[in-house]
Amino acid sequence: MKARVEVMLRNGVLDPQGEAVRHALGALGFDGVHGVRQGKVIELDLADGTSEADVHQMCERLLANTVIESYQIEIS
Repeated sequence: MKARVEVMLRNGVLDPQGEAVRHALGALGFDGVHGVRQGKVIELDLADGTSEADVHQMCERLLANTVIESYQIEIS
């Protein structure tokens, strides 16, 4: 079983890395980009019997800083 976790900064949290990407795109001539939010994707290869609740615990305890980040889990 596999899980894919997408972690993003919450709305309203300053994203300096995203702003740097937006600025660099403008410098390259891509003037139509008004905002960039950057996050991370974590892919987990899980043992049989690992529940989605276990993955939520992984996110809450290690993979995401839930004070400033939100996450989404996709199990396949």
